[in-house]
Amino acid sequence: MSLGVFRIRKLVLAATVAAWVGVCTLPTVVNAASSAAKVAKTQKTASSKAPAKRTAVSAKAPTRKVAAIKSKKAVVVAKKGSSRVKVQLASGKKPAARQVAARTEARQPLKAAVVRVIAPARLSMGEQLGLRSSEDRLELNSSVALVIDQETNEVLFSKNDAAVLPIASLTKLMTGLVIADANLDMNELVTITQDDVDTYKGSSSRLSVGSTLSRGEMMHLALMSSENRAANALGRTYPGGLSEFVRLMNSKAKTLGMTDTRYVEPTGLSSLNQSSARDLATLVSVAYQRPILRSLSTSPGHEVDLGRRTLHYNNSNRLIKNPEWEIGLQKTGYISEAGRCLVMQAKVAGRQLIMVFLDSTGKLSRMQDAERVRRWVEVQTEMSRPIARPQG
Repeated sequence: MSLGVFRIRKLVLAATVAAWVGVCTLPTVVNAASSAAKVAKTQKTASSKAPAKRTAVSAKAPTRKVAAIKSKKAVVVAKKGSSRVKVQLASGKKPAARQVAARTEARQPLKAAVVRVIAPARLSMGEQLGLRSSEDRLELNSSVALVIDQETNEVLFSKNDAAVLPIASLTKLMTGLVIADANLDMNELVTITQDDVDTYKGSSSRLSVGSTLSRGEMMHLALMSSENRAANALGRTYPGGLSEFVRLMNSKAKTLGMTDTRYVEPTGLSSLNQSSARDLATLVSVAYQRPILRSLSTSPGHEVDLGRRTLHYNNSNRLIKNPEWEIGLQKTGYISEAGRCLVMQAKVAGRQLIMVFLDSTGKLSRMQDAERVRRWVEVQTEMSRPIARPQG
């Protein structure tokens, strides 16, 4: 019996020990299991996230690289047809000093390289003919010169007076003569059209297409200020048209005995309008007999009212305003083929003179030639006067 009790106690003790051992080891097992579960879960999560993370890194890496590259370098975008270059920074960060400098420099106006080509001077016809190398006792700048006493037809001075050359705007003196002799209504309105725009030289004009003035004002501007569109409008609006007007110009030249003269249009822009100093002296003498041509050609200036604006024109001959000169009629002219030209009727030393200067060099040279002739005539006239002898 005691043996049975002993065994029962031993079993109870063993059970108690086992239970106590189980209770003590349970947290460890639970913790181990929990840790193992956590590890497994972590590994699973890591394994599931690792590819995504690597993908994200691989996907973002180039972006960061590109962004890094772009942040270090400015992207310059140039637009064609624009004088400015826009500088855009790829990153939104504040640009560095060098980037600001690059942007400022890039925004400066782009200037194309300018290559200056010096074209050879275009020779006038007189220069091509060798007339400018001709010498004279007055050392004039003009290739051609002629001075005549209007009352006696005495030739006081001549230089290549038979040469036939382009006469430029001296043509307008014949234009004015034809208009003056036609007895047209000077108050009739004339409008500038596209047909009056210069197609020979491409020169500009202050009279825009659509400008309307009276025929008298058109002739005033043509003779005084050498207005080309005004002169062409006078011929275009002549009864019968421009072709009839040019025909009358040539017919009148022939009637006056101007055998060296030819006209193809009324402005003088064409180098085919040609004449000689002898013929031009005849034209000046005849034109001087028309009071309207004397008055309009020697007017110092004139204002024209075009409605919205008023234009002031000056005489193309600066000698008109010189008090030392008494000019009765004048006309200037210039195209490259003709050089600088000038015709005048003037009173010098009590004599009525006609002066013609063709193919002069320089803007002031024809005026200087006129001054030399005037002084020379004054000296010659003074020397030719008889010396008064004392009486008694």
